[in-house]
Amino acid sequence: MPLYMLGVGRRRRISAVHGDDSVKKHLGELGFVEGAEVEVIADNGGNLIVGLYGSRLALNRDLAKRILV
Repeated sequence: MPLYMLGVGRRRRISAVHGDDSVKKHLGELGFVEGAEVEVIADNGGNLIVGLYGSRLALNRDLAKRILV
């Protein structure tokens, strides 16, 4: 399922990242890679605050739908 559908307070491992090479590279540089554990901290209509490797990151819905958990 796409990350934006996960629900606040839930954790899952990333199973895949979709998009063109530049999007995959950008997300990979932020730490969104297969096997990484991600937690949804807040959801504002699909725009997310997520916890990843002890940091909080904001993702818009377009990027959040490219990350599968």
